[in-house]
Amino acid sequence: MPSELSEEALVDALRNRDEAAYHHAVEKYTGSMLATARTMLDSAAAEDVVQEAWLSVMHAIDGFEGRSGLKSWLCRITANKAKNHLRKHKRESLQDDFSVLESDMESRFSPDGRWANPFHGFEGHSPSDNLERDVMDDCLQKHLGKMPGEQSAALLLSQQAEMPKDDVASLLGVSVGNVRVMVHRARQRLVLMLERLRETGEC
Repeated sequence: MPSELSEEALVDALRNRDEAAYHHAVEKYTGSMLATARTMLDSAAAEDVVQEAWLSVMHAIDGFEGRSGLKSWLCRITANKAKNHLRKHKRESLQDDFSVLESDMESRFSPDGRWANPFHGFEGHSPSDNLERDVMDDCLQKHLGKMPGEQSAALLLSQQAEMPKDDVASLLGVSVGNVRVMVHRARQRLVLMLERLRETGEC
């Protein structure tokens, strides 16, 4: 299967159940699909979801209308599979620290909506500063994992992957307004977490 094959030709080959085209598509797009799944799931679950997505592709390819690119369509299938996985394996409520953090939310803001005491990151370069940054990174990963799947996905896709909010909304099957709300809430949670980490040393 030539690497310069056009997307239209690849879609036609997939519709004809061409095995070489299928393997070519898997090789070309699995990385993007995994990145999408990992915004909502851990690595092991993300790999399972991507495998499920590929199993669905050959059944769904006849319905591909080309309104978006093939990559976007595949990532949307993956996102839907990830959301289904979250629904089926919904984590028990662990009474995580966000309930405590959010109860303190209003006092953290001034009347104009700004942070009363803005968080200042770890900016030094000493060994102790480096250790603090490592602790902060571990804490961030912990709290990202506790967020609702679509909320963390909205944050990571729009901020880390720098995906336009229109594309994030399409991928997650929500409105652009909902994406903005999810990203805002995710940022609030993380900043409150970072503030508490800095003030108390507790994650």
